[in-house]
Amino acid sequence: MKLRLFFTFTLALAATAVSAQEKPEETSPERARANFARPIVLAEDDVRLFPEPPAGYRDLPGGALRGRLEPFEYDSAVTGTRRKAQVYLPPGYSPDKKYPVLYLLHGIGGNEHEWTGYVKAHAILDNLMAEGKAVPFITVLPNGRALADDTPGQNPFQPEKAASFAKFERDLLDHLIPAVQAKYSTYTDREHRALAGLSMGGGQTFNFGLGHLDTFAWIGAFSAAPNTKPPEQLVPDPAAAKAQLKLLYISCGNKDGLINFSQRTHRYLKEHGVPHLWNVDDHGHDGETWGSNLHHFAQRLFR
Repeated sequence: MKLRLFFTFTLALAATAVSAQEKPEETSPERARANFARPIVLAEDDVRLFPEPPAGYRDLPGGALRGRLEPFEYDSAVTGTRRKAQVYLPPGYSPDKKYPVLYLLHGIGGNEHEWTGYVKAHAILDNLMAEGKAVPFITVLPNGRALADDTPGQNPFQPEKAASFAKFERDLLDHLIPAVQAKYSTYTDREHRALAGLSMGGGQTFNFGLGHLDTFAWIGAFSAAPNTKPPEQLVPDPAAAKAQLKLLYISCGNKDGLINFSQRTHRYLKEHGVPHLWNVDDHGHDGETWGSNLHHFAQRLFR
């Protein structure tokens, strides 16, 4: 329980790191807490689209993966270091077959182990694929903090630490994706590549995914943080986004003080006729909403 509360608190603060309007030096834990005190005002369409996942959806039968979770390293000119990630390979992975790829991003207080350690993403995906509810795809879980020292440290709100999440854009596009494609048997076209993330990683997903629709056709932003750019910047050409997106999935809990960042994006997309899914569940800024929405998002990928 203590570990759970620690992660919940850390990730909650993490979500508020750097807005598109703020300078990095203005960021602080106090500012983060203030962001969470924002009033939550729900509109008629801020409602749940999907039910809660079934009981045990992130428990592995016998405690064992049917797929495989393994460490991955790659060289980055952005950080000047050899960087670490995790890779989940689906059940029955074979180099003789090509697979789509999901890149799954963490929050400001986490690293490449956050999705597997806190949310149990590998178990969620393993169960879905083993049961035939999701198509087999590779999942890459990187460290989204593009610094030579990519640990969160004692204060993840330090300007350099917070700003490094924006720098990850070039690390992802220029180094991580090519390295994954060089090692694993993957498709290399945009129609077989997805990007998703929680909190700070949700903001990265909006910014990088919608900013590079030539690279990503499937996008999922869960509880996106204030690092999310204004929707007019994210989608300056709604017609182009409408034509290129295979899936845009947006979610947030109705007890999350950061919901207005997702709401404003949803409302802009709705006003401009850009198809998307908008799921507002009954959670806060926590692992329950992230696990649930990964469960629903994964079943809709690459179909």
